[in-house]
Amino acid sequence: MKNLSVTLVLLIASITSIFAQLPDPGFTVDENTAIVITDPQNDFLSPNGVTWGVVGESVVANNTVDNIEALFKVAKEKGITVFVSPHYYYKHDLNWEFEGSLETLMHKITMFDRKGALTQEGFEGSGADWLDKYKKYIDGENVIVTSPHKLYGPESNDLALQLRKHGYSKVVLAGMSANLCTESHMRDLVESGFNVSVVKDATAAAILPGLNGYEAALVNFRMIASHVFTTEEVVIELKKYTNK
Repeated sequence: MKNLSVTLVLLIASITSIFAQLPDPGFTVDENTAIVITDPQNDFLSPNGVTWGVVGESVVANNTVDNIEALFKVAKEKGITVFVSPHYYYKHDLNWEFEGSLETLMHKITMFDRKGALTQEGFEGSGADWLDKYKKYIDGENVIVTSPHKLYGPESNDLALQLRKHGYSKVVLAGMSANLCTESHMRDLVESGFNVSVVKDATAAAILPGLNGYEAALVNFRMIASHVFTTEEVVIELKKYTNK
């Protein structure tokens, strides 16, 4: 038993050493770079949102709301294109015959619900609407709102198509929620051949007993993305370039 304990300690130390030496490929912001922001919506980011009880602690700790705004602001100042990938549910989405655990929860609490794809009825100020302080940026000419994603990743929307059609191969990724939509967007964009960096404090996640979504996401951001920025760091880099 003693030898087994020593072996486990040595194995853990070895793994820790490997991760400490994990290479950081880096990410250079240039004219091929766009910003992608997932789900900058009330249900995630407003104290009145239906998920605030579980994400609020992380949002406040990371200063997520202001950090996302900092990205919108520098993009507007420098003419950098921002792609917003939103999450909407319509009536027909509530009749799915099978769901994962969080899909079931989101539908139960009417998260991101809208009356329909072709109507604005009830949208203004709803959980699916943008956070008020972001609206002046999202209405700007440098912002493209994609079709909605339905689960977590962009496989079901036109984000990759829009990025390619506009000539972008590099992405600075931020938004909600870290271990779900943000991480899923990162994974799909990387698999689709985009060079992706993540802004770790311009996102947040649910914290539940025994489940810290934000900590889980940080591990995968570091392992998968080309680089992980803070908002302060990436704003400095973005200010150096004017996009197409």
